[in-house]
Amino acid sequence: MEKVDQLKQRLADVVNLRQAASLLGWDQQVNMPSGGAHARAEQLATLSKLAHEMFASDDVGKLLDEAAAEVAGMDVSNNDAALVRVARHDYDLETRLPTALVEEIARTSTLAHEVWAKARAENNFAAFVPMLEKIFDLMRQQASALGYTDRPYDALLDQYEPNMKTADVERLFEELRTELVPFVASIFERLDAVDRKPIYLHYPEDKQAEFGLKVIKQLGYDMTRGRQDKSVHPFTTTFSINDVRITTRYYEDYMPTALFGSIHEAGHAMYEQGSDQSLEGTMLAGGTSLGVHESQSRLWENVVGRSRGFWRYYYPQLQATFPEQLGQVDLEAFYRAINSASRSLIRVEADEVTYNLHIMLRFELENALLEERLAVKDLRDAWNAKMEQYLGITPPNDGKEGVLQDVHWSSCLVGYFPTYSLGNFLAAQYWDKALADVPSIPSDIERGDFSTLLDWLRQNIHQYGRKYWPPELTERITGESIQVRSFLKYLKTKYTEIYGV
Repeated sequence: MEKVDQLKQRLADVVNLRQAASLLGWDQQVNMPSGGAHARAEQLATLSKLAHEMFASDDVGKLLDEAAAEVAGMDVSNNDAALVRVARHDYDLETRLPTALVEEIARTSTLAHEVWAKARAENNFAAFVPMLEKIFDLMRQQASALGYTDRPYDALLDQYEPNMKTADVERLFEELRTELVPFVASIFERLDAVDRKPIYLHYPEDKQAEFGLKVIKQLGYDMTRGRQDKSVHPFTTTFSINDVRITTRYYEDYMPTALFGSIHEAGHAMYEQGSDQSLEGTMLAGGTSLGVHESQSRLWENVVGRSRGFWRYYYPQLQATFPEQLGQVDLEAFYRAINSASRSLIRVEADEVTYNLHIMLRFELENALLEERLAVKDLRDAWNAKMEQYLGITPPNDGKEGVLQDVHWSSCLVGYFPTYSLGNFLAAQYWDKALADVPSIPSDIERGDFSTLLDWLRQNIHQYGRKYWPPELTERITGESIQVRSFLKYLKTKYTEIYGV
């Protein structure tokens, strides 16, 4: 395996450069003084350029061809065969884009961010239209350069969710739309059935931090291979299987943000920490896609963290931490409050029952923009119409409650949104399979024992890193492709009981 070994060495250098860049990125969001921004941008640009040049070289292309011959006929369960396959996929993504296009996308997203932020603050969609037209033109160029058979969106989606097709996402959303839109409408008629006040009281940050840290350690986040800090936006970043860090943010007048944010990021981090140690330093370590990654964070945050069983164990401890706020609030009232639904105009504030409608809307619109079935100048009207159709509300402005609320499009991230919903669908599908395999999981959780669930996830998902494409992994675990049935069953069971619909 001489060529495979040479390839591994070259790729290890690329991984090291990328992880060094990640460390600078982490520091920028956690520790760096604001004055360091310009120098940090230059440092990151240099490291990114070096990693790109090292990986996208003709030498690596030749090594990939030679290594492929050495592993020919081997199953992808073999680490070497899997590495060659994943490296080829990533190499093709990296080399198919002309350097001039990569630079233009990077330059445009930097400029677009400023224009977007100003337009958003001023509730002025028209001010962002010329820039957004340019962005979608660049995205069409990117799709053409990457190559696709059926739909341009396929090429963009593949960057985040390998081997997933636009038609697959449309099929899932069609089933979701049919069942969920009327269900949400019935809940909206009974919103006053749940009192949300308990979660809006004053919760001191230091006590929130102490409680949150205790929870994520007990879930299985290994603090000898990780740490938690504060940042403006919560995130997880990986420098090694043995160094995976998370951040959270605190609101003293709204307790769920920090706690569920910590559990969410710990879910991502446990996936990264769970890669088999034999994958350390290779392109196989880490999550196989954004959707599968999101399934891990959502499973812990929502399916486990917002469950009644979880709070049967933790609620007495939370009451002891916040006796003034929660001493007179019973478990049932608290459980209902943290699972309450609302007519939210804002995606990041949406609850479990409405969140995926926000994602479906964005997917449909960006796909229509990419295929030029919708003109950018008409986007706001199309957005508002779909908000009315799916959620029964019309945004009062273009800014933080309307079409300009998300950063994604200004960052040239088209094809990214569906991965959030795919994560929710997979979380429910994997959970069903975990319960079928290990029926004691719910009662273990009620006792504060999360090891049976984590062990199942380690064995079936985490250890493999990127060895299997998402569709292969899901088929391997559950015996079927991704489906929305498990998620709809989970949502309807939970919310029918909470709202009595």
